[in-house]
Amino acid sequence: MTEEPPHQPSAPGSKEVWKKGGRMFSILLAVHLALLACTLVSSGAFERIAVHDYDVFFLLTVMMLIVIIWIIFYLVSTSRCPDAILCKDSHAGPIWLRGGLILFAIFSLVMDVFKIGYYSSFYSCLSAIKIMYPIVQAIFVVVQTYFLWISAKDCVHVHLNVTRCGLMLTLTTNLAVWMSAVTDESVHKAHSKLKKNTTEELGSTEACNCNSQICQIFKNGYFWLYPFNIEYSLFASAMVYVMWKNVGRFIDHHSHHVQRLKFKLFRRTFFVGIVLGLIILVSGLGVLIVYEVQVNSSTEPSKKSQALTMYYIFNIVCLGLMSLVCIGGSVIYRFDKRDMDRHKNPTRTLDVALLMGAALGQYAISYYSIVAIVASTPRDTISALNLTYALLMIAQHTFQNIFIIEGLHRQPPKEDHKHSSHQKELYGLTFVNVNAVSLRVPDSGSASAPSAAPGSEGSHPSDLLRSLTAPKKINWRRKFLREISMFLLLCNIILWIMPAFGARPHFDNDTELNFYGDSMWPAIVDICLPFGIFYRMHAVASLLEVCIMS
Repeated sequence: MTEEPPHQPSAPGSKEVWKKGGRMFSILLAVHLALLACTLVSSGAFERIAVHDYDVFFLLTVMMLIVIIWIIFYLVSTSRCPDAILCKDSHAGPIWLRGGLILFAIFSLVMDVFKIGYYSSFYSCLSAIKIMYPIVQAIFVVVQTYFLWISAKDCVHVHLNVTRCGLMLTLTTNLAVWMSAVTDESVHKAHSKLKKNTTEELGSTEACNCNSQICQIFKNGYFWLYPFNIEYSLFASAMVYVMWKNVGRFIDHHSHHVQRLKFKLFRRTFFVGIVLGLIILVSGLGVLIVYEVQVNSSTEPSKKSQALTMYYIFNIVCLGLMSLVCIGGSVIYRFDKRDMDRHKNPTRTLDVALLMGAALGQYAISYYSIVAIVASTPRDTISALNLTYALLMIAQHTFQNIFIIEGLHRQPPKEDHKHSSHQKELYGLTFVNVNAVSLRVPDSGSASAPSAAPGSEGSHPSDLLRSLTAPKKINWRRKFLREISMFLLLCNIILWIMPAFGARPHFDNDTELNFYGDSMWPAIVDICLPFGIFYRMHAVASLLEVCIMS
Protein backbone atom coordinates (compact mmCIF):
# COMPACT_ATOMS: atom_id res chain seq x y z
CA MET A 1 0.00 0.00 0.00
CA THR A 2 1.56 3.27 -1.08
CA GLU A 3 1.79 6.17 1.34
CA GLU A 4 -0.52 9.09 0.59
CA PRO A 5 0.90 12.49 -0.24
CA PRO A 6 1.45 14.71 2.80
CA HIS A 7 -1.17 17.26 1.71
CA GLN A 8 -3.94 14.65 1.43
CA PRO A 9 -5.42 13.44 4.70
CA SER A 10 -5.42 9.71 5.12
CA ALA A 11 -8.39 7.67 6.17
CA PRO A 12 -9.31 8.26 9.83
CA GLY A 13 -9.01 4.62 10.79
CA SER A 14 -5.55 3.99 9.34
CA LYS A 15 -4.32 7.36 10.59
CA GLU A 16 -5.40 6.55 14.14
CA VAL A 17 -3.79 3.09 14.03
CA TRP A 18 -0.48 4.53 12.82
CA LYS A 19 -0.65 7.25 15.47
CA LYS A 20 -1.18 4.67 18.20
CA GLY A 21 1.63 2.54 16.81
CA GLY A 22 4.12 5.39 16.90
CA ARG A 23 3.06 6.32 20.42
CA MET A 24 3.33 2.74 21.61
CA PHE A 25 6.92 2.41 20.38
CA SER A 26 7.97 5.63 22.11
CA ILE A 27 6.22 4.56 25.33
CA LEU A 28 8.03 1.21 25.33
CA LEU A 29 11.35 3.02 24.86
CA ALA A 30 10.55 5.32 27.78
CA VAL A 31 9.46 2.47 30.05
CA HIS A 32 12.64 0.45 29.54
CA LEU A 33 14.90 3.47 30.07
CA ALA A 34 12.94 4.53 33.15
CA LEU A 35 13.18 1.05 34.67
CA LEU A 36 16.92 0.92 34.02
CA ALA A 37 17.45 4.35 35.56
CA CYS A 38 15.20 3.52 38.53
CA THR A 39 17.12 0.29 39.16
CA LEU A 40 20.50 2.00 39.16
CA VAL A 41 19.35 4.98 41.23
CA SER A 42 17.67 2.87 43.89
CA SER A 43 20.56 0.41 44.02
CA GLY A 44 23.09 3.22 44.39
CA ALA A 45 21.23 4.50 47.45
CA PHE A 46 22.17 1.45 49.52
CA GLU A 47 25.66 0.97 50.85
CA ARG A 48 25.60 -2.85 50.77
CA ILE A 49 24.93 -3.03 47.02
CA ALA A 50 27.94 -2.81 44.73
CA VAL A 51 26.46 -0.06 42.56
CA HIS A 52 28.33 3.21 42.91
CA ASP A 53 26.96 6.69 42.44
CA TYR A 54 29.30 7.30 39.51
CA ASP A 55 27.52 4.46 37.67
CA VAL A 56 24.30 6.43 38.04
CA PHE A 57 26.05 9.64 36.98
CA PHE A 58 27.41 7.95 33.87
CA LEU A 59 23.97 6.78 32.76
CA LEU A 60 22.37 10.18 33.42
CA THR A 61 25.19 12.00 31.65
CA VAL A 62 24.81 9.86 28.54
CA MET A 63 21.03 10.34 28.53
CA MET A 64 21.34 14.12 28.87
CA LEU A 65 23.89 14.31 26.06
CA ILE A 66 21.60 12.35 23.74
CA VAL A 67 18.68 14.65 24.62
CA ILE A 68 20.80 17.75 23.94
CA ILE A 69 21.70 16.39 20.49
CA TRP A 70 18.05 15.55 19.76
CA ILE A 71 16.82 19.02 20.83
CA ILE A 72 19.32 20.66 18.49
CA PHE A 73 18.13 18.37 15.68
CA TYR A 74 14.50 19.24 16.45
CA LEU A 75 15.10 22.99 16.45
CA VAL A 76 17.07 22.86 13.20
CA SER A 77 14.66 20.54 11.38
CA THR A 78 11.52 22.46 12.33
CA SER A 79 13.08 25.82 11.46
CA ARG A 80 14.01 24.59 7.97
CA CYS A 81 10.62 23.04 7.22
CA PRO A 82 7.81 25.62 6.77
CA ASP A 83 5.10 22.98 7.25
CA ALA A 84 6.61 21.43 10.37
CA ILE A 85 4.30 23.22 12.79
CA LEU A 86 0.87 23.80 11.28
CA CYS A 87 -0.82 24.88 14.52
CA LYS A 88 -0.11 25.56 18.18
CA ASP A 89 -1.90 24.49 21.36
CA SER A 90 -2.74 27.71 23.22
CA HIS A 91 -3.45 25.75 26.41
CA ALA A 92 0.04 24.21 26.50
CA GLY A 93 2.96 25.98 28.15
CA PRO A 94 1.16 29.02 29.61
CA ILE A 95 3.33 31.96 30.56
CA TRP A 96 3.21 31.28 34.31
CA LEU A 97 4.31 27.67 33.75
CA ARG A 98 7.20 28.71 31.53
CA GLY A 99 8.08 31.48 33.98
CA GLY A 100 8.19 28.95 36.81
CA LEU A 101 10.34 26.71 34.65
CA ILE A 102 12.86 29.53 34.14
CA LEU A 103 12.87 30.34 37.87
CA PHE A 104 13.62 26.74 38.81
CA ALA A 105 16.15 26.50 35.99
CA ILE A 106 18.10 29.44 37.43
CA PHE A 107 18.27 27.82 40.86
CA SER A 108 19.21 24.50 39.25
CA LEU A 109 22.13 26.19 37.51
CA VAL A 110 23.25 27.67 40.84
CA MET A 111 23.02 24.17 42.32
CA ASP A 112 25.22 22.82 39.53
CA VAL A 113 27.78 25.54 40.25
CA PHE A 114 27.82 24.52 43.91
CA LYS A 115 28.18 20.88 42.92
CA ILE A 116 31.10 21.68 40.63
CA GLY A 117 32.77 23.61 43.44
CA TYR A 118 32.13 20.79 45.91
CA TYR A 119 33.41 18.00 43.68
CA SER A 120 36.36 20.08 42.53
CA SER A 121 37.66 19.98 46.11
CA PHE A 122 38.32 16.27 45.62
CA TYR A 123 39.30 16.11 41.96
CA SER A 124 42.46 14.17 42.82
CA CYS A 125 40.52 11.20 44.21
CA LEU A 126 37.31 11.36 42.16
CA SER A 127 36.13 9.72 39.01
CA ALA A 128 36.01 12.22 36.14
CA ILE A 129 32.31 11.52 35.63
CA LYS A 130 31.47 13.18 38.95
CA ILE A 131 32.82 16.49 37.76
CA MET A 132 31.42 16.07 34.24
CA TYR A 133 27.91 15.34 35.50
CA PRO A 134 27.04 18.80 36.93
CA ILE A 135 28.65 20.46 33.89
CA VAL A 136 26.55 18.41 31.46
CA GLN A 137 23.48 18.93 33.63
CA ALA A 138 23.95 22.71 33.49
CA ILE A 139 24.16 22.58 29.68
CA PHE A 140 21.11 20.29 29.62
CA VAL A 141 19.09 22.73 31.75
CA VAL A 142 19.96 25.69 29.52
CA VAL A 143 19.22 23.89 26.24
CA GLN A 144 16.00 22.29 27.48
CA THR A 145 14.68 25.51 29.02
CA TYR A 146 15.19 27.37 25.74
CA PHE A 147 13.59 24.48 23.84
CA LEU A 148 10.49 24.42 26.07
CA TRP A 149 10.16 28.20 26.12
CA ILE A 150 9.85 28.46 22.34
CA SER A 151 8.38 25.03 21.47
CA ALA A 152 6.00 24.09 24.30
CA LYS A 153 2.93 24.92 22.20
CA ASP A 154 4.10 23.14 19.02
CA CYS A 155 1.94 20.59 17.24
CA VAL A 156 4.63 18.97 15.11
CA HIS A 157 3.78 17.35 11.75
CA VAL A 158 7.21 16.23 10.52
CA HIS A 159 9.39 13.30 11.65
CA LEU A 160 6.49 12.12 13.79
CA ASN A 161 8.00 8.90 15.16
CA VAL A 162 11.44 10.42 15.68
CA THR A 163 9.84 13.35 17.48
CA ARG A 164 7.75 11.09 19.70
CA CYS A 165 10.78 9.00 20.65
CA GLY A 166 12.86 12.12 21.25
CA LEU A 167 10.22 13.65 23.50
CA MET A 168 9.82 10.42 25.44
CA LEU A 169 13.59 10.20 25.87
CA THR A 170 13.55 13.79 27.17
CA LEU A 171 10.71 12.94 29.53
CA THR A 172 12.51 9.84 30.81
CA THR A 173 15.74 11.77 31.30
CA ASN A 174 13.95 14.38 33.42
CA LEU A 175 12.31 11.68 35.51
CA ALA A 176 15.65 9.91 35.97
CA VAL A 177 17.30 13.16 37.10
CA TRP A 178 14.34 13.70 39.41
CA MET A 179 14.69 10.22 40.92
CA SER A 180 18.41 10.75 41.48
CA ALA A 181 17.87 14.14 43.14
CA VAL A 182 15.02 12.86 45.32
CA THR A 183 17.05 9.84 46.43
CA ASP A 184 20.15 11.88 47.23
CA GLU A 185 18.19 14.59 49.04
CA SER A 186 16.00 12.13 50.96
CA VAL A 187 18.94 10.04 52.16
CA HIS A 188 20.75 13.19 53.26
CA LYS A 189 17.70 14.50 55.17
CA ALA A 190 16.95 11.13 56.75
CA HIS A 191 20.52 10.70 57.96
CA SER A 192 20.68 14.21 59.38
CA LYS A 193 17.30 13.90 61.10
CA LEU A 194 18.02 10.46 62.53
CA LYS A 195 21.44 11.64 63.68
CA LYS A 196 23.18 8.60 62.24
CA ASN A 197 26.94 8.39 62.01
CA THR A 198 27.57 7.94 58.34
CA THR A 199 30.85 7.97 56.53
CA GLU A 200 31.59 10.58 53.90
CA GLU A 201 30.47 9.51 50.42
CA LEU A 202 33.86 10.35 49.00
CA GLY A 203 35.91 8.10 51.23
CA SER A 204 37.52 8.07 54.64
CA THR A 205 40.95 9.36 53.71
CA GLU A 206 41.91 12.84 54.84
CA ALA A 207 42.49 14.02 51.26
CA CYS A 208 38.90 13.21 50.31
CA ASN A 209 37.14 14.68 53.37
CA CYS A 210 35.21 17.94 53.16
CA ASN A 211 36.98 19.81 55.95
CA SER A 212 37.41 23.34 54.58
CA GLN A 213 34.79 26.00 55.14
CA ILE A 214 34.31 26.72 51.45
CA CYS A 215 33.74 23.02 50.81
CA GLN A 216 31.05 22.90 53.51
CA ILE A 217 29.36 25.93 51.97
CA PHE A 218 29.26 24.24 48.56
CA LYS A 219 27.97 20.99 50.07
CA ASN A 220 25.21 22.56 52.17
CA GLY A 221 24.36 24.96 49.36
CA TYR A 222 23.59 22.35 46.74
CA PHE A 223 21.56 20.28 49.19
CA TRP A 224 19.43 23.34 50.01
CA LEU A 225 18.88 23.93 46.29
CA TYR A 226 17.74 20.37 45.56
CA PRO A 227 14.01 21.24 45.91
CA PHE A 228 14.27 23.69 43.01
CA ASN A 229 16.03 21.13 40.82
CA ILE A 230 13.41 18.54 41.72
CA GLU A 231 10.58 20.88 40.75
CA TYR A 232 12.39 21.86 37.54
CA SER A 233 12.56 18.23 36.43
CA LEU A 234 8.87 17.70 37.12
CA PHE A 235 7.81 20.94 35.41
CA ALA A 236 9.86 20.00 32.36
CA SER A 237 8.43 16.46 32.36
CA ALA A 238 4.86 17.78 32.36
CA MET A 239 5.53 20.21 29.50
CA VAL A 240 7.32 17.55 27.44
CA TYR A 241 4.43 15.12 27.95
CA VAL A 242 1.95 17.68 26.57
CA MET A 243 4.23 18.21 23.56
CA TRP A 244 4.29 14.44 23.01
CA LYS A 245 0.47 14.32 23.10
CA ASN A 246 0.32 17.17 20.56
CA VAL A 247 2.55 15.50 17.95
CA GLY A 248 0.51 15.26 14.75
CA ARG A 249 -2.49 17.04 16.30
CA PHE A 250 -4.68 19.60 14.50
CA ILE A 251 -6.28 22.39 16.55
CA ASP A 252 -8.87 25.00 15.70
CA HIS A 253 -7.50 28.52 15.70
CA HIS A 254 -10.33 29.94 17.82
CA SER A 255 -8.55 28.75 20.97
CA HIS A 256 -6.15 31.70 20.72
CA HIS A 257 -9.03 34.10 21.34
CA VAL A 258 -9.86 32.25 24.54
CA GLN A 259 -6.28 32.61 25.74
CA ARG A 260 -6.32 36.39 25.19
CA LEU A 261 -9.63 36.58 27.01
CA LYS A 262 -8.08 34.84 29.99
CA PHE A 263 -5.31 37.38 30.34
CA LYS A 264 -7.78 40.22 29.96
CA LEU A 265 -9.89 38.83 32.78
CA PHE A 266 -6.82 38.39 34.96
CA ARG A 267 -6.34 42.15 35.13
CA ARG A 268 -9.00 42.36 37.85
CA THR A 269 -8.01 43.22 41.41
CA PHE A 270 -8.01 40.91 44.41
CA PHE A 271 -7.90 41.88 48.05
CA VAL A 272 -9.19 39.51 50.70
CA GLY A 273 -7.71 36.33 49.27
CA ILE A 274 -4.22 37.81 48.81
CA VAL A 275 -4.19 39.47 52.26
CA LEU A 276 -5.25 36.33 54.11
CA GLY A 277 -2.93 34.21 52.00
CA LEU A 278 0.02 36.49 52.70
CA ILE A 279 -0.72 36.33 56.43
CA ILE A 280 -0.59 32.53 56.25
CA LEU A 281 2.56 32.65 54.11
CA VAL A 282 4.49 35.01 56.40
CA SER A 283 3.32 33.17 59.53
CA GLY A 284 4.43 29.88 58.00
CA LEU A 285 7.89 31.24 57.24
CA GLY A 286 8.22 32.33 60.87
CA VAL A 287 7.06 28.92 62.09
CA LEU A 288 9.55 27.19 59.78
CA ILE A 289 12.50 29.27 61.04
CA VAL A 290 11.64 28.75 64.71
CA TYR A 291 10.99 25.06 64.12
CA GLU A 292 14.32 24.47 62.40
CA VAL A 293 16.25 26.39 65.06
CA GLN A 294 14.63 24.64 68.03
CA VAL A 295 14.64 21.13 66.61
CA ASN A 296 18.13 21.13 65.11
CA SER A 297 20.10 23.23 67.59
CA SER A 298 18.41 22.56 70.92
CA THR A 299 19.14 19.45 72.97
CA GLU A 300 16.28 20.00 75.44
CA PRO A 301 13.27 17.70 74.89
CA SER A 302 10.91 20.48 75.97
CA LYS A 303 12.12 22.74 73.17
CA LYS A 304 11.58 19.99 70.62
CA SER A 305 8.09 19.34 71.99
CA GLN A 306 7.24 23.04 71.78
CA ALA A 307 8.49 23.21 68.20
CA LEU A 308 6.38 20.20 67.18
CA THR A 309 3.31 21.64 68.94
CA MET A 310 3.75 24.97 67.15
CA TYR A 311 4.23 23.23 63.79
CA TYR A 312 1.15 21.04 64.15
CA ILE A 313 -1.09 23.89 65.37
CA PHE A 314 -0.11 26.10 62.44
CA ASN A 315 -0.74 23.32 59.92
CA ILE A 316 -4.04 22.35 61.54
CA VAL A 317 -5.29 25.94 61.33
CA CYS A 318 -4.04 26.32 57.76
CA LEU A 319 -5.44 23.00 56.53
CA GLY A 320 -8.75 23.61 58.31
CA LEU A 321 -9.20 27.02 56.64
CA MET A 322 -8.22 25.62 53.26
CA SER A 323 -10.72 22.76 53.60
CA LEU A 324 -13.58 25.12 54.50
CA VAL A 325 -12.70 27.47 51.64
CA CYS A 326 -12.55 24.59 49.14
CA ILE A 327 -15.97 23.36 50.28
CA GLY A 328 -17.37 26.88 49.84
CA GLY A 329 -15.87 27.13 46.37
CA SER A 330 -17.31 23.77 45.35
CA VAL A 331 -20.75 24.87 46.55
CA ILE A 332 -20.48 28.03 44.43
CA TYR A 333 -19.63 25.90 41.40
CA ARG A 334 -22.93 24.07 41.89
CA PHE A 335 -24.71 27.35 41.09
CA ASP A 336 -22.31 28.40 38.33
CA LYS A 337 -24.14 28.87 35.05
CA ARG A 338 -21.04 28.49 32.88
CA ASP A 339 -20.94 25.54 30.52
CA MET A 340 -18.60 22.63 31.08
CA ASP A 341 -15.61 22.50 28.72
CA ARG A 342 -15.71 19.05 27.14
CA HIS A 343 -13.15 19.68 24.38
CA LYS A 344 -10.04 17.55 24.11
CA ASN A 345 -7.29 19.20 26.16
CA PRO A 346 -4.10 17.19 26.90
CA THR A 347 -2.86 19.87 29.30
CA ARG A 348 -5.97 19.71 31.46
CA THR A 349 -6.01 15.91 31.38
CA LEU A 350 -2.41 15.85 32.58
CA ASP A 351 -3.13 18.42 35.30
CA VAL A 352 -5.95 16.33 36.70
CA ALA A 353 -3.92 13.11 36.54
CA LEU A 354 -0.97 14.72 38.31
CA LEU A 355 -3.17 16.19 41.02
CA MET A 356 -4.82 12.85 41.72
CA GLY A 357 -1.60 10.84 41.45
CA ALA A 358 0.62 13.15 43.49
CA ALA A 359 -1.97 13.33 46.27
CA LEU A 360 -1.52 9.59 46.82
CA GLY A 361 1.89 10.24 48.36
CA GLN A 362 0.49 12.42 51.14
CA TYR A 363 -2.50 10.10 51.54
CA ALA A 364 -0.11 7.21 52.18
CA ILE A 365 1.93 9.07 54.80
CA SER A 366 -1.23 10.25 56.57
CA TYR A 367 -2.78 6.79 56.72
CA TYR A 368 0.46 5.25 57.99
CA SER A 369 0.56 7.97 60.67
CA ILE A 370 -3.06 7.38 61.68
CA VAL A 371 -2.47 3.65 62.14
CA ALA A 372 0.70 4.25 64.18
CA ILE A 373 -0.91 6.88 66.42
CA VAL A 374 -4.08 4.89 67.11
CA ALA A 375 -2.16 1.67 67.81
CA SER A 376 0.52 3.27 69.98
CA THR A 377 0.48 4.10 73.68
CA PRO A 378 0.60 6.36 75.57
CA ARG A 379 -1.33 9.08 73.77
CA ASP A 380 -0.17 12.59 74.62
CA THR A 381 -0.84 16.06 73.26
CA ILE A 382 1.66 15.67 70.43
CA SER A 383 -0.04 12.46 69.31
CA ALA A 384 -3.47 14.12 69.34
CA LEU A 385 -2.18 17.03 67.27
CA ASN A 386 -0.42 14.63 64.88
CA LEU A 387 -3.63 12.63 64.44
CA THR A 388 -5.66 15.77 63.74
CA TYR A 389 -2.98 16.95 61.30
CA ALA A 390 -3.07 13.63 59.41
CA LEU A 391 -6.87 13.62 59.16
CA LEU A 392 -7.02 17.21 57.99
CA MET A 393 -4.28 16.54 55.43
CA ILE A 394 -6.46 13.85 53.84
CA ALA A 395 -9.55 16.05 53.92
CA GLN A 396 -7.77 19.10 52.50
CA HIS A 397 -6.24 17.22 49.59
CA THR A 398 -9.64 15.72 48.74
CA PHE A 399 -11.61 18.97 48.89
CA GLN A 400 -8.92 20.94 47.06
CA ASN A 401 -8.77 18.39 44.23
CA ILE A 402 -12.55 18.61 43.82
CA PHE A 403 -12.42 22.42 43.71
CA ILE A 404 -9.54 22.55 41.22
CA ILE A 405 -10.99 19.90 38.90
CA GLU A 406 -14.34 21.71 38.90
CA GLY A 407 -12.60 24.95 37.96
CA LEU A 408 -10.43 23.45 35.23
CA HIS A 409 -13.48 22.02 33.46
CA ARG A 410 -15.42 25.29 33.32
CA GLN A 411 -15.67 27.45 30.24
CA PRO A 412 -14.24 30.98 30.62
CA PRO A 413 -16.89 33.68 31.18
CA LYS A 414 -18.48 35.02 28.00
CA GLU A 415 -20.22 38.05 29.50
CA ASP A 416 -17.64 40.60 28.40
CA HIS A 417 -17.46 39.14 24.88
CA LYS A 418 -21.26 39.13 24.51
CA HIS A 419 -21.52 42.66 25.86
CA SER A 420 -18.95 44.03 23.42
CA SER A 421 -20.55 42.15 20.52
CA HIS A 422 -23.93 43.68 21.37
CA GLN A 423 -22.45 47.16 21.44
CA LYS A 424 -20.77 46.61 18.07
CA GLU A 425 -24.12 45.82 16.46
CA LEU A 426 -25.73 49.08 17.57
CA TYR A 427 -26.50 51.68 14.92
CA GLY A 428 -24.75 49.73 12.13
CA LEU A 429 -21.47 51.48 12.95
CA THR A 430 -17.92 50.44 12.24
CA PHE A 431 -15.46 50.10 15.15
CA VAL A 432 -11.85 51.14 14.85
CA ASN A 433 -9.34 49.78 17.38
CA VAL A 434 -7.01 52.55 18.52
CA ASN A 435 -4.56 51.66 21.33
CA ALA A 436 -6.86 48.83 22.51
CA VAL A 437 -9.80 51.30 22.96
CA SER A 438 -12.81 50.66 20.71
CA LEU A 439 -14.05 53.86 19.06
CA ARG A 440 -17.09 53.94 16.81
CA VAL A 441 -17.10 55.83 13.55
CA PRO A 442 -20.08 56.07 11.17
CA ASP A 443 -19.67 54.11 7.97
CA SER A 444 -18.79 56.43 5.11
CA GLY A 445 -21.68 56.98 2.76
CA SER A 446 -24.18 55.28 5.01
CA ALA A 447 -27.29 56.80 6.48
CA SER A 448 -27.04 58.63 9.74
CA ALA A 449 -27.34 56.55 12.81
CA PRO A 450 -30.84 56.50 14.16
CA SER A 451 -31.36 58.48 17.28
CA ALA A 452 -32.10 56.65 20.46
CA ALA A 453 -34.76 57.53 22.89
CA PRO A 454 -33.83 60.40 25.17
CA GLY A 455 -32.35 59.24 28.42
CA SER A 456 -31.76 55.74 27.18
CA GLU A 457 -28.36 54.12 27.66
CA GLY A 458 -26.02 54.74 24.76
CA SER A 459 -28.08 57.63 23.37
CA HIS A 460 -24.87 59.54 22.68
CA PRO A 461 -21.54 58.31 21.26
CA SER A 462 -19.72 59.44 24.39
CA ASP A 463 -22.07 57.37 26.56
CA LEU A 464 -21.42 54.27 24.48
CA LEU A 465 -17.66 54.90 24.58
CA ARG A 466 -17.78 55.16 28.38
CA SER A 467 -19.75 51.93 28.59
CA LEU A 468 -17.10 50.15 26.52
CA THR A 469 -14.02 51.45 28.28
CA ALA A 470 -15.28 51.58 31.85
CA PRO A 471 -14.52 48.50 33.98
CA LYS A 472 -17.47 46.17 34.20
CA LYS A 473 -18.78 44.89 37.52
CA ILE A 474 -17.68 41.35 38.18
CA ASN A 475 -20.28 38.79 39.20
CA TRP A 476 -20.00 38.08 42.92
CA ARG A 477 -19.59 34.35 42.31
CA ARG A 478 -16.63 34.93 39.98
CA LYS A 479 -15.05 37.37 42.41
CA PHE A 480 -15.46 34.95 45.32
CA LEU A 481 -13.93 32.11 43.28
CA ARG A 482 -10.91 34.29 42.50
CA GLU A 483 -10.46 35.20 46.15
CA ILE A 484 -10.60 31.51 47.05
CA SER A 485 -8.09 30.61 44.33
CA MET A 486 -5.57 33.25 45.42
CA PHE A 487 -5.88 32.26 49.09
CA LEU A 488 -5.36 28.59 48.29
CA LEU A 489 -2.46 29.42 45.96
CA LEU A 490 -0.51 31.25 48.68
CA CYS A 491 -1.31 28.57 51.27
CA ASN A 492 0.00 25.86 48.94
CA ILE A 493 3.22 27.82 48.48
CA ILE A 494 4.01 27.79 52.21
CA LEU A 495 2.95 24.13 52.47
CA TRP A 496 5.49 23.44 49.71
CA ILE A 497 8.25 25.50 51.32
CA MET A 498 8.01 23.91 54.77
CA PRO A 499 8.71 20.25 53.87
CA ALA A 500 10.93 21.12 50.90
CA PHE A 501 13.33 23.14 53.05
CA GLY A 502 13.76 20.93 56.06
CA ALA A 503 10.61 20.67 58.18
CA ARG A 504 10.30 16.91 58.62
CA PRO A 505 8.16 16.18 61.71
CA HIS A 506 7.91 12.62 60.42
CA PHE A 507 11.40 12.04 61.88
CA ASP A 508 11.30 14.53 64.77
CA ASN A 509 8.13 12.92 66.14
CA ASP A 510 9.06 9.47 67.46
CA THR A 511 5.61 7.87 67.28
CA GLU A 512 5.77 6.57 63.71
CA LEU A 513 9.51 5.93 63.93
CA ASN A 514 9.14 3.70 66.97
CA PHE A 515 6.09 1.94 65.54
CA TYR A 516 7.47 1.11 62.08
CA GLY A 517 11.20 1.01 62.82
CA ASP A 518 14.30 2.75 61.51
CA SER A 519 14.15 1.01 58.14
CA MET A 520 10.47 0.97 57.14
CA TRP A 521 9.39 4.46 58.19
CA PRO A 522 12.23 6.39 56.48
CA ALA A 523 11.56 4.35 53.32
CA ILE A 524 7.85 5.28 53.43
CA VAL A 525 8.61 8.96 53.92
CA ASP A 526 11.40 9.07 51.33
CA ILE A 527 9.16 7.50 48.67
CA CYS A 528 5.90 9.34 49.41
CA LEU A 529 6.97 12.80 50.59
CA PRO A 530 8.46 13.95 47.23
CA PHE A 531 5.06 13.33 45.65
CA GLY A 532 3.42 15.39 48.38
CA ILE A 533 5.89 18.23 47.81
CA PHE A 534 5.30 18.12 44.07
CA TYR A 535 1.54 18.14 44.67
CA ARG A 536 1.77 21.53 46.37
CA MET A 537 3.73 23.14 43.56
CA HIS A 538 1.50 21.64 40.89
CA ALA A 539 -1.57 22.80 42.81
CA VAL A 540 -0.18 26.35 42.68
CA ALA A 541 -0.03 26.23 38.87
CA SER A 542 -3.51 24.68 38.64
CA LEU A 543 -5.01 27.24 41.04
CA LEU A 544 -3.56 30.06 38.97
CA GLU A 545 -5.29 28.55 35.94
CA VAL A 546 -8.56 28.29 37.89
CA CYS A 547 -8.22 31.91 39.02
CA ILE A 548 -7.77 33.14 35.46
CA MET A 549 -10.59 30.94 34.16
CA SER A 550 -12.92 32.49 36.74
